[in-house]
Amino acid sequence: MNQSNIKNRTIFCKDNLEILRGINSIDLIYLDPPFNKNKTFSAPIGSSAEGASFSDVFREEDVKDEWIQEIKEDYDGLYKFLNNVKELSSITNTTSNKHYLYNYCYLCYMAIRFIEMRRVLKDTGSIYLHCDNTMGHYLKILLDIIFGEKNFRNSIIWKKTNSPKSQSNTIGNQYDILYAYSKGEDFKFNKVYKKLDEESLIPYSYTDEKGKFRLIEIVARGLQNYEGRKQFKFKGVLKPWLYKIEQLNEWWEEGLIYKTKNGNYNKKQYLKDVEGKLISDLFTDKEVSPIQGSSKEYVGYPTQKPLALLERIIKVSSNEGDIVLDPFCGCATTCIASEKLKRKWIGIDVSVKAYELVKERLKKEVANPDDLLQYDKEVVFFTEPPKRTDKNREDNLIRKYVYVISNDAFEGKYKVGITQNIKAKLKNYQTSDPDRGYKLRHTKYTHLFREIEKFIHEKYKNKHEWVTGNLKDIINDIENYK
Repeated sequence: MNQSNIKNRTIFCKDNLEILRGINSIDLIYLDPPFNKNKTFSAPIGSSAEGASFSDVFREEDVKDEWIQEIKEDYDGLYKFLNNVKELSSITNTTSNKHYLYNYCYLCYMAIRFIEMRRVLKDTGSIYLHCDNTMGHYLKILLDIIFGEKNFRNSIIWKKTNSPKSQSNTIGNQYDILYAYSKGEDFKFNKVYKKLDEESLIPYSYTDEKGKFRLIEIVARGLQNYEGRKQFKFKGVLKPWLYKIEQLNEWWEEGLIYKTKNGNYNKKQYLKDVEGKLISDLFTDKEVSPIQGSSKEYVGYPTQKPLALLERIIKVSSNEGDIVLDPFCGCATTCIASEKLKRKWIGIDVSVKAYELVKERLKKEVANPDDLLQYDKEVVFFTEPPKRTDKNREDNLIRKYVYVISNDAFEGKYKVGITQNIKAKLKNYQTSDPDRGYKLRHTKYTHLFREIEKFIHEKYKNKHEWVTGNLKDIINDIENYK
């Protein structure tokens, strides 16, 4: 999966699950999905995004049976987790006598999409989920199951407002959470620096003809000066130096050694040579501060995020020329940030407003005056899913394994089912049996997986998904199904 099948600067207007199923080869995914707030968000009248809205309400009728079936086939742990959430959510309200399954429905909606997002990522790719404390704890479990706990990289706290609303019964909330995962152990990572704040500038209190500088210790002091540290003379001074004599001499020739009035030696670090301060997982600095109504980039879109926030994420986890995907692109901030950083991009949204806004913002925030018309031609708009070109989907048909598994404890009975990952499926059976009696008898990789499973279960006597019959006959029926 080395080459994307989607043209750069493409906006799709459709349910993102359908589009995701036709995409392959993405380097970075950022998504800011609905948070399960149980309300509808709309852009204010008169703003650039007027007419844009999205529903953050999830009900049982929104959950499709095929989603649950697919999750059951390929992710046993995820299926069990969702059922547990469903059970917890099915608490009867004594007043209305209704069952509330909002959390379950929302998590089903997100889970089936996470599965596709993992697939579309390259092996070196990463994903950043933007959420808050409404469902963040549940969503992280989904990501742990689908992407693997070992591939969790960071949870980032982003300060989303400077003025939390006053609450009568709780502390005001000021932050969102971003969960970062890689697809595997070999992933892209770049060091990113933020501007030095006022506190960080204080040490740069020295000045010479080259500019402002601060002093860095080059002699071991205090706990650094532990017993046994080798001492040597530099400029006639015997000290436990932190650097080798060759390095000290080089700095001396370059004029980077500073001798204080009390005779101590230090190295100069010039402010002009400092890239900034390495970012941490706490995004509270002014560079990524929340959007204000007076900001040039403000379009009035509900939940609009600042460009600088997306630029920081894109810089960390991708390189120039890489492909960035936003499956809930809204007002297209991810697309604009990607364009500015010379990345390719794809956006998906249910509203055509995303297409209008991305062209408007590209002209306003990215294009040179002489190139204002280029984005009318170069931004592509589609409403139908693309066709995958990777080796597993050449004919655009989903294939899975129909498997036959046996256990010596159940003579003449065989489990016939469907899975995308046969090794994981067998492992799940084995871990449930202390005697490790489960054995894989047969597999067939086919796009007719559901038809074959149904045929076998209808032809042979079955109970709890186990069929009773002759193994050779069952395998023959699977192989020769038309």
